Amino acid sequence: MTLRTLLLGAPLALVACTPAAQPEPDLFERLSAYCGQAFEGRVTSDDPRDEAFASERLVMHVRECGETQMRVPFHVGEDRSRTWVISRLPEGGLRLKHDHRHEDGSEDVLTWYGGDTEGAAGPVRADFPADAESQALFERENIPVSMENVWSITLTDDSFTYALDRPNRHFAVEFDLTQPVDTPPAPWGAE
Repeated sequence: MTLRTLLLGAPLALVACTPAAQPEPDLFERLSAYCGQAFEGRVTSDDPRDEAFASERLVMHVRECGETQMRVPFHVGEDRSRTWVISRLPEGGLRLKHDHRHEDGSEDVLTWYGGDTEGAAGPVRADFPADAESQALFERENIPVSMENVWSITLTDDSFTYALDRPNRHFAVEFDLTQPVDTPPAPWGAE
């Protein structure tokens, strides 16, 4: 074998030995890394309608994590009625649904609303426009203002933000992921 043959083949050999680039984890995978942990948050929107939330202790708990679904209870003071259910869709997108319960565990009339991302979920932010099922619920319950709801989740290295946006309304709560807190009690209706 000549020196020329060795030198020409060297780059190919290096390429063959280079490990394949790993795909960047999406938001679902990144949030799963916090499974079992709870975090305190604060309202970051400045709408006067958010004062009731802003005056309470807000805690999210990444409580249940599976390969395709996670459940994240959102406690507002002593109110344990809310759980965000985040599901991975077959085509790479995500679904966000809101599971609302009464203290006895029964479902609230306004429950299981939410939506799907449009396309695959990225690593940092996912937007969930209200789906047809949610719009039908809002119509049935005479809440037309919610028809244009878009919920979002933003996950950075040190915070998790849940937000709701629609015309003339913005609500957001940000949780500090750098300071885990004690695990709260189970949400209402949890087995």
